[in-house]
Amino acid sequence: MKPPILQVVGFQNSGKTTVVSTMIQCASEHGFRLGSIKHHGHGGTPDRSHDEKDSDRHLRAGAVMSAVEGGGALQLTANKQSWQLDEILPFYQAMNLDGILVEGYKKASYPKIVMLREKEDLSLLDDLCGIVAVIHDSSIKKSDLPIRSFLFEEKELYCLWYIDFLRER
Repeated sequence: MKPPILQVVGFQNSGKTTVVSTMIQCASEHGFRLGSIKHHGHGGTPDRSHDEKDSDRHLRAGAVMSAVEGGGALQLTANKQSWQLDEILPFYQAMNLDGILVEGYKKASYPKIVMLREKEDLSLLDDLCGIVAVIHDSSIKKSDLPIRSFLFEEKELYCLWYIDFLRER
């Protein structure tokens, strides 16, 4: 059985790494074995001094395995012209994981949580597919959102939602 995949997407500095790390820690505390994949969306290959910190945060939170991809470099490590998410997932599916959290890859077609920091970020809701929830700043009203939503500070609520997501799949 393939582990359920959930993406956490949003613009740069929207809090994706913090949310993914929080969700990994919560799921790990509930006995789930997770893997994480971070997409380095800044162009070029990942700068190990920056992105290693983010993928290391995932590992410290309890991920069984973590990788970062950008500019054709998959820091697991394997190189080719470019890596698509569907080419990376088989490595993870072989690890007997209970779930995979993907940070980034906005255009991939997996279920996703969208991070909204500002009202201008609402355009993501029209541009992306597979949105199952939103985590947002208090400047955005829950009543303005058409789907399940959580405030950034509602960590316990979105973590419990994620536990249910894992159990249902």
